[in-house]
Amino acid sequence: MEAQPLLKRYNRITIFTVMLFIICFTAQYSSADDWPQWRGPDRNGVSNETGWSAYWSESGPEELWRLSVGTGYSSVIVVDNRLYTMGNIDKQDIIYCLDATTGKEIWKHSYPAASSGAGYPGPASTPAFDHDRLYIFGREGHLVCLDANSGEPVWSKHSADFGANLPEWGFASSPLVYDNMVIVDAGMTLALNKSNGNLIWKTKDYGDAWDIKNQGGGYSAPVVFDFNGKKLLAVFNSSGLTILDPNDGSELMQHPWKTAYNVNAATPIIKDDKIFISSGYNVGGALLQVSENGLSEIWKNKEMRNHFNSCVLWNDYLYGFDESEVKCLDWNTGQAKWGQRGYGKGSLMIADGKLIIMSDKGKLAIAEASPEAFKELSSAKVLSGLCWTVPVLANGKIYCRNHDDGELVCLNVKN
Repeated sequence: MEAQPLLKRYNRITIFTVMLFIICFTAQYSSADDWPQWRGPDRNGVSNETGWSAYWSESGPEELWRLSVGTGYSSVIVVDNRLYTMGNIDKQDIIYCLDATTGKEIWKHSYPAASSGAGYPGPASTPAFDHDRLYIFGREGHLVCLDANSGEPVWSKHSADFGANLPEWGFASSPLVYDNMVIVDAGMTLALNKSNGNLIWKTKDYGDAWDIKNQGGGYSAPVVFDFNGKKLLAVFNSSGLTILDPNDGSELMQHPWKTAYNVNAATPIIKDDKIFISSGYNVGGALLQVSENGLSEIWKNKEMRNHFNSCVLWNDYLYGFDESEVKCLDWNTGQAKWGQRGYGKGSLMIADGKLIIMSDKGKLAIAEASPEAFKELSSAKVLSGLCWTVPVLANGKIYCRNHDDGELVCLNVKN
């Protein structure tokens, strides 16, 4: 008489076991990921997201929403289904908070800014999120902290308050939040108290290294890294790669790196005790060794000339834009493995071993990250106009933006 209840109980246990296996399997092989700052969680252009679709129909991925956020190159950050970015409309810099799924405006904040940028107008840096605060560095030097929930200002400063000069193309350094500081390259490196905006420390103006009058750079984003159990700060400024103590801004080592227009814009890529730097204007790139004695070159060549957008490192290979050519380089030797034209001066990031590439004319493409050959898996024309802003994958969606009117499109690539 008890055989039937036992059978029912057995079936329930079996169903529960199968469901638990499916949940665990899905969790193991599919994960979403926020994107809280420039170049993502680890500030290296690498997403930990898996399980997204890299294959589309001829019409491209499903478009969820599209809107204009104003002129500029600012990329997006995504935290807790909220998207933050910047644009300029009618000589006003505008910071937006949008619903990342629907594009609906949650709040916006603005301040006056001509933001001309010597022919390349609009904000060029990307906001940083930290503990319900949003940190902004505008093209003209505005340093602003906002409440990320409401958009209300917490504090506001200007780089000129600390003696920084506006460079020819305006500031483009994306803020780095480290410890109790927000750090930017403003020609001189500035570290402000993230709670009130007060200056904690500043360096000299590194534009002075090449006698650059009132043009100290400020185009690259600083990065904190570990070396011999200590935190160090890498800043790729006008004079070259400078390693600072992030606690007081003291210079620890420096590697000169001069370009024709004194522009070092790409973010340094760091692995262990090695740092890759790259510039355009036919300068090229180098892998540097960090030691207690300073910085030394492991290799240097012109195979990877990052004009402004940065490379990514994946399985000991660099992928990036050598001026107008997508290229793959061996991290250890600098040897070029392949090059692919057709994307102009574009940008890229990487997720789950796949390159997410945005051409400068609005073509979005997915390609294998392999040193063997370039293999495009999918592509679609998703924007028009000039597209120099790096695409962002976050939580099963890819966000792409153009410059002129800041058209921002959200594409569904969730499996």
